[in-house]
Amino acid sequence: MTRRRWIADESTATHAALTGDHADHLVRVLRARVGQDFDIATGTSLRRGRITSITGNRVEFELAEEIPVADAILITLLLAIFKFDRMEWAIEKCTELGVTRIIPVIARRTDSHLAAASKKRVERWQRIARQASEQSRRTSPPEIADPIKLADALNLPAALKIVLSESENQTQLREALNRDAVALKSEIILAIGPEGGWTEDELISFDHAAWTSASLGNTVLRAETAAIAATAIVVSTLS
Repeated sequence: MTRRRWIADESTATHAALTGDHADHLVRVLRARVGQDFDIATGTSLRRGRITSITGNRVEFELAEEIPVADAILITLLLAIFKFDRMEWAIEKCTELGVTRIIPVIARRTDSHLAAASKKRVERWQRIARQASEQSRRTSPPEIADPIKLADALNLPAALKIVLSESENQTQLREALNRDAVALKSEIILAIGPEGGWTEDELISFDHAAWTSASLGNTVLRAETAAIAATAIVVSTLS
């Protein structure tokens, strides 16, 4: 039987702990007991952990042997801010698929009220990403960065930077990945536009900053669908 995986709130060389709501979920919902074994991600390794004590909102583990972990594909998702309920769904699912960093971006068509409220949502997005990471047996959650303006994101360093565009009619995303072998071992950035897509001047800015333009097909996708589909294509192509 596959062991449930947890990301430790505290850890040393030999012990780890879950605290607060994190521990409460393990005890109250999953009925954890002293002596049970779980996989524990400590931030530096993945270890087998056995529960040694349960006290209040704290669960302590004794750490045993290290468990091998496959190398992750470095995928940064530049996600233009859109309606929070759908954006949260995209963050959850893209975390399950394996993105390593999500950067919320304020684009030209980002609703001004959402842009103003976005900084206060980062903690919630981080919590969603952490829960999705444990559910999908990741060893660490993706970094959820503070929101930035698109102009500040254009020159982020990466071996391959791809902007998904509805107006692109020459290059499909998979083709862009397959023709750039350097991406196989380096970080990839995917830029997903807001509701209504990128504006023409934003696409020109991407082009001037040497981004590759690519399409997900002939249909027009919602922002959250595009984010999930693009991530899945990258993972399946480069795995």
